[in-house]
Amino acid sequence: MSTPTQHAGDGSERAGSRSAHAVDGSELRAEGSAPLDGGSERSASAPAEGPERAETAARLAVAIGRINRRIRPRGELTQAQLSALSSITRKGPLRPGDLARIESIAAPSATRVVAELEARGLVERHSDPDDGRSSLVKSTEAGAAAVLTARAERAQRISVLMAGLDDEQMAAVTSALDVLESISVYVPGR
Repeated sequence: MSTPTQHAGDGSERAGSRSAHAVDGSELRAEGSAPLDGGSERSASAPAEGPERAETAARLAVAIGRINRRIRPRGELTQAQLSALSSITRKGPLRPGDLARIESIAAPSATRVVAELEARGLVERHSDPDDGRSSLVKSTEAGAAAVLTARAERAQRISVLMAGLDDEQMAAVTSALDVLESISVYVPGR
């Protein structure tokens, strides 16, 4: 699968760019914090702070954005609704304010998403026994099933995208998974 790769920011393309660079999770950490995977200090091959790291970040952002658009759910739920439902299913029951923090959205947006999910029968609200002014939101069986279905559909779409990869490219993707998963849950400053 040899396709041109457009680089973010400069509009240039590298014909036949096929390489993927796997990096060790210890390379990705905030200053003064422990490595993401509990590993050793930054490896000698890691890009230094500066233009190389910035270019890698820009290219990764473009690639993730493109892949995300190509695997977006085609069902009745929006990306925001599916993300919130997934968080509720995985971490619930949750207060709407906690959901807002998890999803990095404003509290009114979380309340609106919860109301939309509740109207579809995907979540239910109950009074918070610790705070009568608040409610707890939890996934229904239909909500949990919707999350599993969406994950399976996205995995299938990614499978189609990866079908043209050769063994070396597939190994590079596989070796990058641990660090990508670390990035996905990393919160700078914590």
